[in-house]
Amino acid sequence: MKIPIHFLGTGQAIPTAKRNHTAMLLKYKDETILVDCGEGTQRQIRKAKINPCKITRILITHWHGDHVLGIPGLLQTLALNNYNKTLHIYGPKGTEKFIGLMCSLFVYKESINIKVKEISSGKVFETPDFIVESKRMEHGTLCNAYSFTEKEKLRIDKEKLKIPSGPHIQKLKEGKDIQFKGEKIKSKDITYKEKGKKITFVLDTRKNKNIKELAKNSDLLISESTYTEDEADRAKEYKHMTAKQVGKIAKESKVEKLILTHLSQRYENKEKEMLEEAKKEFKNVKIAKDLEKIEV
Repeated sequence: MKIPIHFLGTGQAIPTAKRNHTAMLLKYKDETILVDCGEGTQRQIRKAKINPCKITRILITHWHGDHVLGIPGLLQTLALNNYNKTLHIYGPKGTEKFIGLMCSLFVYKESINIKVKEISSGKVFETPDFIVESKRMEHGTLCNAYSFTEKEKLRIDKEKLKIPSGPHIQKLKEGKDIQFKGEKIKSKDITYKEKGKKITFVLDTRKNKNIKELAKNSDLLISESTYTEDEADRAKEYKHMTAKQVGKIAKESKVEKLILTHLSQRYENKEKEMLEEAKKEFKNVKIAKDLEKIEV
């Protein structure tokens, strides 16, 4: 199945006319996962014609304002729309405290059920269909990157399937052998394994070995690309990456596709320079745009 990803905000600390603060949204079956929630995110959600009450989880990379200032407004909107789920929020150490402070600063007419989990590296959560993992990044504050990995599935080889459809087909998909009209049919004889898709989100960090480990063999790497190489000293000072560095990481990690995001305002009209720099290292790359939707 195709996995849709919405780029709600693709700018850096200062938004521009074209780029809002950082936020991305991934949908998979009944799960809608928001990655960061910069100021103005809920308006971007509306522009993208997404129902905010479908959001089930929020992955926070770190607690710099351009990645989290949209959370209070989003929580209020969910409450006023009778959000009836448990909203799971994940982030680095300090997340529970910061969410509590946010909620204490505003008078909410209604409230919702929120469950916070602080994580660093390792498994964030797992469902029957996929797993989300995290690695610690290197930024001016505690920061995580995340990967979404769809689990491998058994598929039926229709050319080898000589029996009609029915509930017994599901058993074969589960790897179980069945009896059909006195004949034993082995799952391994008519099924094959389909590799799951992997999507990695890397925001706000300087280059480090954990990026390559987390992004390895991703179908899609979405990464910050705050500066071009002529601003490498600035990137190092503020613990960000250049387009060239990200291109090299994509190549070394053997990813299929790279999308650059979190662009500094200084590249508002110089995106071509950034793209060309990254392409010298890795060919299959593009720059994200606000309200763009892709499918992996």
